[in-house]
Amino acid sequence: MPINIPETEKERIVIIGAGFGGFMLARKLKKSQYQVVLIDRNNFHQFQPLLYQVAMAGLEPSSIAFPLRKAFQSEKNMHIRVAELERVDPEQKCVYTDLGLVNYDHLVIATGAVTNFFGNSEIAENAFSLKSIGESLHLRNHIFEDLERALVTREYEDRQGYIDVVIVGGGPTGVELAGALAEMKKYILPKDYPELNQEEVDIFLLQGGKRLLPGMSEKAGEKALKFLTELGVEVQLGTRVTGFDGKFVHTKDGQKIRCKKVVWAAGVTCDAIPGIKADCVTKNNRFCVDGQLKVKSLQDVYAIGDAASLTSEAYPYGHPQVAQTAIQQAKHLARQFKTGKTIDFKYKDLGSMATIGRNKAVADIGKRNMAGFLAWGMWLFVHLFAIVGVKNRVFVFLNWIWNYFTYDQSLRLIIKPINKKKEL
Repeated sequence: MPINIPETEKERIVIIGAGFGGFMLARKLKKSQYQVVLIDRNNFHQFQPLLYQVAMAGLEPSSIAFPLRKAFQSEKNMHIRVAELERVDPEQKCVYTDLGLVNYDHLVIATGAVTNFFGNSEIAENAFSLKSIGESLHLRNHIFEDLERALVTREYEDRQGYIDVVIVGGGPTGVELAGALAEMKKYILPKDYPELNQEEVDIFLLQGGKRLLPGMSEKAGEKALKFLTELGVEVQLGTRVTGFDGKFVHTKDGQKIRCKKVVWAAGVTCDAIPGIKADCVTKNNRFCVDGQLKVKSLQDVYAIGDAASLTSEAYPYGHPQVAQTAIQQAKHLARQFKTGKTIDFKYKDLGSMATIGRNKAVADIGKRNMAGFLAWGMWLFVHLFAIVGVKNRVFVFLNWIWNYFTYDQSLRLIIKPINKKKEL
């Protein structure tokens, strides 16, 4: 059954995913000669780089989310549908969702990436990931619920299970989350939980590789390690996690760490899309695209952002799966659609940044490596102006200012759905 979308004489572009790539492409095409259909499981665009701050109660979820319909108000050629993708039929040129099917003239896959548990079902079942606002709130709830339980737990070992946290993965997400947890331990726990001994709280950052921030320079990795160590984070390099049963973390070298919360930030992959031939994707389910971002072997199907793999001599494994790649590819593809000219995409590396805490960040801009307050200020500026919506920027800025001068936030709420059966 087709989804109710007006049929017009305009060619229809269907975009799957409202992340950085899909959202930017829709914005660039909203006043074009095409009818554009944007499909996502959520009715909002989320700013993923700040999800960890939502998890750490530093920001409200609404501050980093922007309603899709608000972004495209009064645009007659734009149509939003909140639906789950089920499969694609490239031969019939239609997309199947849980609401029905949508025909297309051009299909753009911008589904982004998901957490890669590397086939370990035990870890996938018990660990936390941090790829959505819902997952951020889920982690926030568990952090503060466990602190409440720790207050009434007499046995030391049992208490450690509630208050210790293990983060797996030394990329930007793992490093930034570890820094935020360390600052919470230093500034928040003594005020909110004076009955707990903050010295008992251990934060572990386990990295399978030989250094932190492998996508950045060695200097950035060394500085990040120094900053985290100063904050009291126990960083273990060359340590691979083999299992987590919900009570203990097991590593390849035989360690057994007691904790109930493991945040998995050790890698990403892409969801497979039924209907797409196996020879069109890489081993991580990224779509093999040519210079025009068209999926190889498929007609009128494109992929951008994390879902796209465009290999070259400079990028033999595809471009980095970061926001800038998705945004640049979206702008390039929009120009192609609007002008009809096919030009090979060229990625411009604008640099990489990661923040570790107050006045502590690292940045690689071209050949320059920066660390400390200057890098931290640049990180704040870049992320603030990348957020969608003036109101969101103002709220985030005010939150950051308040937190900087007060060392506190009043967002530490445990919000759970009501259990109606219990109430009855």
